Amino acid sequence: MKVLIASDLYPPVINGVATFSRNLAHGLSAAGHEVIVIAPSQTGKQYSEQSGGVTVHRVRSVVFPFYQNIRICIAPQLEVRNIIKEFRPDIIHSQMVLGIGQATTMIGRRYGIPIVSTSHAMPENLMDNLKNLSAFSRPINYMLADIGRRYHSKSDIVTSPTQSGIDSLSRFTSKVTVPIEVISNGIDLKAYRPDSVSKSLYHTYGLPTNKPIITYIGRLDAEKHVWVLLYALREVLKEREVHMLIVGSGVDLEHEKQIAQNIGVVDHVTFTGRVSDEDKKALHRVGALFVVASPVELQCIAALEAMASGKPLVAVDAGALGELCHHGKNGELFALDDYQGAARAIVRVLSDKDLLEAYGKESRQIAQMHDLDQVIKRFTQLYETTIARKKKEIAGRSTK
Repeated sequence: MKVLIASDLYPPVINGVATFSRNLAHGLSAAGHEVIVIAPSQTGKQYSEQSGGVTVHRVRSVVFPFYQNIRICIAPQLEVRNIIKEFRPDIIHSQMVLGIGQATTMIGRRYGIPIVSTSHAMPENLMDNLKNLSAFSRPINYMLADIGRRYHSKSDIVTSPTQSGIDSLSRFTSKVTVPIEVISNGIDLKAYRPDSVSKSLYHTYGLPTNKPIITYIGRLDAEKHVWVLLYALREVLKEREVHMLIVGSGVDLEHEKQIAQNIGVVDHVTFTGRVSDEDKKALHRVGALFVVASPVELQCIAALEAMASGKPLVAVDAGALGELCHHGKNGELFALDDYQGAARAIVRVLSDKDLLEAYGKESRQIAQMHDLDQVIKRFTQLYETTIARKKKEIAGRSTK
C-alpha cells in the first residue's frame, strides 16, 4: 500500500502524537509499505528528508506561541495538494485537526482517497496554557470539540487509542457520524525492557544510588499538572528518603523549578530537560515507579513506556489513565490534584517490596497488550478494509 500520514506534530517535537506518528510510519515502512509523511517544517521553509525508510515532506510553518518548540502550518493547501497529486496514496491517515490535517482531509476527499483520522486530543489540553481565557473555557471547549467532531466526520473511519478518547468526542457535542475503533498507540516492547542500568547514567544526571527514585517523563506544560508531583514529593519526604526525576521540557519548566525551590524540595529533584531517545529509555529503568498527574491524557505513551520497563504506576484517576493504571493491580490511582493522596500511594507502594515487584510485573504484562507490532498489523487491516469499502462505495455511486 501507499500510505500518506498527515501529522501536525512530528519529531523532533517531543509529544505523544509525534511519537505515535513516527512509530506508525516507520512500522508500516518496515512491513513493506510505501509511506510518506507530511509535517511542519522545522525551519519555516519547505524541504524533504529521509527517516526510517520514510520520506518526510516538511511544509512551510510558523512558530506556535503557546507551546515550546512547536510550529504550525497556516495555509498548506497548495503544498499538500502537490504532494498528494505526485504520491497518489491508496489511503490517508490524518493525526490532527490543525492545518495539515484539515488540508489533507479536504484534498483527499476531493480526489476520492479513503481517509482514516485518529483522535489524539481533548479540548482541555489547550485551555491550561491559555490562562487569560480561562473564564471562557467551557464555550471554547465546546467550540473546539465541535470542530473536532465535524473534522472527524469527514473521514471514512476514526480511531482513538482508548475508549476515553472516543467518549471525549461526544462530551460537548453530538457523536461523530462515522465508524470509530479503539486502537492503541502502541509501544515498542523491544526498546523498553526491565533491564539493569549502567552506574554511569546515575553519574551523568547526578542521581543518587542509595534511595528510591520517583520518575516522571513527559512535557512540562500547564495541562500536565507537574506541580502536583512536586507537592506530593514534599509530603513523601516527611515519611521517607526519596528522589524525584523529571525528564522533559516545556513552557512550564522554569516555573516548576521555582515551585521546587519555594516548597523546599529542590535538593530532592532532578530536572534533566530534553534528553536523547536512548537516555530516555535508560532513565525509564532508573525509577522505582512512574508518576503522572495530567488529567487530559488520551493514553500517555510515556506511561506505556514505563510499564514496558516493568514499573508500577501512580496516576491521577482522570482521562484515560485508568485504562493503563489498574488500581490495585499494577499501581494506584489518586484523585485530581490530590497531592496528598498521590503521596500516600507512593509511600504505600515503596514501603512494600513485594507489592512493588508485583505491580511492576503486572505493568509489563499489561504493556504486552499494546505491542507496536500488533498495532501496525491492526492499522494495516483497517486500511485494507477501508480502501475496499471506499472502492465499493464509489462503484455503487457510478452505477446509479
